Amino acid sequence: MRKFLLMAMTAVAVLTAYAQNVQLHYDFGRNLYPDQEAGRQKVTLTLEQFKADKWGSWYYFVDVDLSRKETKGAYTEISREFKLSQQSPFSLHVEYDGGLGSRLAGTTSGSYQQSGLAGFAYNGHNSDFSTTWSVQLLYKAFFKDANANSAYHSAQLTGVWGTTFANKKCTFSGFIDFWRGEKANGHGQLVILSEPQFWFNATEHFSIGTECEISNNFIYNTYDDQTFFVNPTIGIKWNF
Repeated sequence: MRKFLLMAMTAVAVLTAYAQNVQLHYDFGRNLYPDQEAGRQKVTLTLEQFKADKWGSWYYFVDVDLSRKETKGAYTEISREFKLSQQSPFSLHVEYDGGLGSRLAGTTSGSYQQSGLAGFAYNGHNSDFSTTWSVQLLYKAFFKDANANSAYHSAQLTGVWGTTFANKKCTFSGFIDFWRGEKANGHGQLVILSEPQFWFNATEHFSIGTECEISNNFIYNTYDDQTFFVNPTIGIKWNF
């Protein structure tokens, strides 16, 4: 699960050159914040894939937010990294973020504000790849959309980590993003989004665990002035 206008980068702890998984999460956010997050989805289905090649790697995920009556949204991030050299930990990073969301009748558009990102990534791992990390410094451009959101320039700092331990029975992974958002009055604000995950790997393919979305200035809240939210989930994951 990675949402937003959102969402910026994530990754998985990669033990091979190719990894793919599907996750199903039940979100408790609407139970914790019944007023501020009354319309928040309860179930999210996530598909993510990482693939390395001789030039670098591809990564994407798709979050599909579900409710009893409709599919509330589908958000994706697709990124490509190009190695500067075979020995260098630095890579060029390019990315697209965007998606579709449901809207009430009479509104203009059912889409997230799109963004494009470009910059550099520093990637590392321990000797057996059981622990991986990445730090990315990116220029971020938000595009004008049909909901009267203006185009603007931004920057994003992302950290991604993953570690498997306890004889591969446990995995702790996640990301944290910092970027410059823009208020309706055009003033800037710091947006923070982090989604740490903990998984118990029951088998090679099946895991059960949790994700916790921690954010500030990220949730669209018109009820009051609260900007900081913690939204935990319980989930299952199948690794292909």
